[in-house]
Amino acid sequence: MTAEPLSPWRLSVAPMMDWTDRHCRVLHRLITRRTRLYTEMVTTGALLHGDVPRHLDFDAAEHPLALQLGGSEPEDLAACARLAARWGYDEINLNCGCPSERVQRGAFGACLMAEPQLVARCVAAMREATALPVTVKHRIGIGREASYGFVRDFVGTVAEQGGCTVFVVHARNAWLQGLSPKENREVPPLRYEVVRQLAADFPDLQFVVNGGLRTAEQIEAQLQDLDGAMVGREAYHNPWSMADWDTRFLGASAPAAPDREAVEDAFVAYMARESAARGTPWAHMSRHMLGLWNGVAGARRWRQVWSDHRLKARPVHEVQALARACLRPAGATAEA
Repeated sequence: MTAEPLSPWRLSVAPMMDWTDRHCRVLHRLITRRTRLYTEMVTTGALLHGDVPRHLDFDAAEHPLALQLGGSEPEDLAACARLAARWGYDEINLNCGCPSERVQRGAFGACLMAEPQLVARCVAAMREATALPVTVKHRIGIGREASYGFVRDFVGTVAEQGGCTVFVVHARNAWLQGLSPKENREVPPLRYEVVRQLAADFPDLQFVVNGGLRTAEQIEAQLQDLDGAMVGREAYHNPWSMADWDTRFLGASAPAAPDREAVEDAFVAYMARESAARGTPWAHMSRHMLGLWNGVAGARRWRQVWSDHRLKARPVHEVQALARACLRPAGATAEA
């Protein structure tokens, strides 16, 4: 019997503002070849009235790659969907989960969950504008009320009226008053059972769970009942935690990189190329790899070297040599 193909959404790294820029995604792609990556949220206004290449350019190695859009006007989202297709993205994801006040003032993000018909129109407009998959990332509710019927009806409406078939569900409510965006990622309780219930009630749709996943064992547990798992902060702060994802979860016969040294060497080479070609300061890119050696003896001093502002004018390979000298042999006492 032939095994069922794995869902394209089986494992992904969450879109994270100020973090998952194209340099971060290149680092992640050096560690995992098959995990689905997402951009930071890009607003429709930024694309329609701003520097499109700055927001949309990416390295070809980043595929599979999804563009996350923030907006609530179907026509604007359709125009941005056409741009995404022209740029070569693999998916468009509509943000219906961000709780920040800035996003609320723009009438999109998590507050869109209160307007499922509008979300359905937005999805339908994007699907009409492009052949790319259009997905929705949302919470399990807004405010403090734990109503399953609210998120069930939201999903049902967006699926039936908009044609969306893939939902990425952050398994927390979004509290739109009283909490910062950071607190909204930590304070509202996680309720994974709500996502499992959605999967049971809508068996023809795909559900990806997001929120609080840190270990391979937690990911594995979620994949028993759901089509996919999305990891956020842990993937960013401890990127080497993704090193076995390709072989453990995504059917690869070998990992993307043999060890952390190979990843660091490749990313430093990338930083040198970017600095030469675009003038991008290497310090703007190196911040994404500060967690690469977590748990290894000498990691703290290694981070300090890369973060030392006095070294920012030095060539990146010289800084790497200084930092690498801080790492101690295997078996030495580890540090955070």
